[in-house]
Amino acid sequence: MLEASNNNELPPIPGKRYFTIGEVSELCNVKPHVLRYWEQEFPQLKPVKRRGNRRYYQRQDVMIIRQIRALLYEQGFTIGGARQQLESGDVKGDAIQSQQIIRQLRIELEEVLDILKAR
Repeated sequence: MLEASNNNELPPIPGKRYFTIGEVSELCNVKPHVLRYWEQEFPQLKPVKRRGNRRYYQRQDVMIIRQIRALLYEQGFTIGGARQQLESGDVKGDAIQSQQIIRQLRIELEEVLDILKAR
């Protein structure tokens, strides 16, 4: 089983439009079979399916997965409890997502700053 590590330790989300299940697995530190299971349990999680039933996740999906991961692994919710938290739009879930967005923006801005300094 995966260790319950803080979402702050997760890698930044690259500026791509779509992510494969393998990429999302690495970005969220969750195994692919767990992601497929969560799709069944959480109606908010709907990756685009294309050729051969391949899943393509968008940035919003990755953020939701990180929220689910935090609720289950860090805050100790059950699947049902985490589903209720997401459906109710609880403030804690919004705070987690806001922290992730701020962290991501900071990393992207630091990358831009590095590019500008190199010129």
